[in-house]
Amino acid sequence: MKDLGADREEVQLFGLLNLYLEQEQRFQPREKGLSLIEATSENDNTLCTRLRNTKVEDLRSLTNFFGSCTETFVLAVNILDRFLALMKVKPKHLSCIGVCCFLLAARIVEEECNVPSTHDVIRISQCKCTASDIKRMEKIISEKLHYELEATTALNFLHLYHTIVLCHTSERKEILSLDKLEAQLKACNCRLTFSKAKPSVLALCLLNLEVETLQSIELLEILLLVKKHSKVNDTEFIYWRELVSKCLAEYSSPECCKPDLKKLVWIVSRRTAQNLHNSYYSVPELPTIPEGGCFDESESEDSCEDMSCGEESLSSSPPSDQESTFFFNFKVAQKLCFPS
Repeated sequence: MKDLGADREEVQLFGLLNLYLEQEQRFQPREKGLSLIEATSENDNTLCTRLRNTKVEDLRSLTNFFGSCTETFVLAVNILDRFLALMKVKPKHLSCIGVCCFLLAARIVEEECNVPSTHDVIRISQCKCTASDIKRMEKIISEKLHYELEATTALNFLHLYHTIVLCHTSERKEILSLDKLEAQLKACNCRLTFSKAKPSVLALCLLNLEVETLQSIELLEILLLVKKHSKVNDTEFIYWRELVSKCLAEYSSPECCKPDLKKLVWIVSRRTAQNLHNSYYSVPELPTIPEGGCFDESESEDSCEDMSCGEESLSSSPPSDQESTFFFNFKVAQKLCFPS
C-alpha cells in the first residue's frame, strides 16, 4: 500500500478533503432545531419525526420517478432539514416545502434538460398547491438559507473517500460498490437522527461497515489512515457507526419495504387515460403559509422562526387549468435488498 498523499493526484484529493472538512459544519442543519422536532409528540398541528421521515421517503420516490441522481435526493434532504431546523413549520405546509426542496436541488445538480417542470412535479407529487405557491415557497426557503443551497453533504465525502481508497488498494476496483454505498446513505437520510451526524463521519461509518463485510485488511488500513487525516473522534465514530449498522440491518430486513433504485413506472388505466384528456380538476388552495420576521441571532438558540402567524393566503389567485392536478398509480418496483 502506498503512503497517503504520495503523488500529485493524491495531494489534490486530500486538498479537496480538507476543503470539505472546513465546509461541512456550515451546511449542517441546526442540531437544536432537529432535536426540537425529535422531542415533539405527534398531533395534528405540529411537525414530528414521523412526518419528516415520511416526507423524505416521498422525496426519494419523486427522485426515482423523474430519474434524478442520488446527489439531487441528498441535496434536497439537506435543504429540507436545514429549513425545518430553522423554522417552525406546520404539517399542512410540508408537501409544498418538500416539492420546493426537490426542485431547488434538481436545478443545482441536474442538467437543464433533466430538470422536471414545476407543473409536472405538482401533478406527480399530488402536493395540491399551485405554481405560484411553489414560486413563493422557493423564495422563502432560499432567503432563510441565505441562498446557500449548494451544500457539502455526506455524499460528497462518500465519493471522495471511495476514490481515495481505490487509489491505494491493490484489490479489484469493483469490490467496493459505490452504488450500494449510495443506497445505504439514502436509507440513512430517511431517518432524521442521521441529519445530526457530521457528513464526514456518516460517510466514514458506511465505508467502514462495508469494508468489514468484505473482510479486507488492506481496505481497513486505508480507512484508518483516512479517519486519522479527517480527525474523526473515536467516541463519535463508534456512536454513529452503531446507529448506522442498526439502521442498515433494519432496512435490509424482510419486514422493511423500500423502493427500487430504478425509475418508477407510471401506469394509467384506460378509464383514467380517457378522463385525463379533458381534465379540469381544480387544485384546492393551500392553507396560508405565513412568515414571521427574520430570525434574530440574538435570540436563544433553542428558538426557531415561526411560520404560524397570520398572513395572506399563499394561493392568492384561482389556479389555471395548467395548474390542475390528476391522480395516478405508481407501480411499486421490486424491493431493494443489500447483498449479505
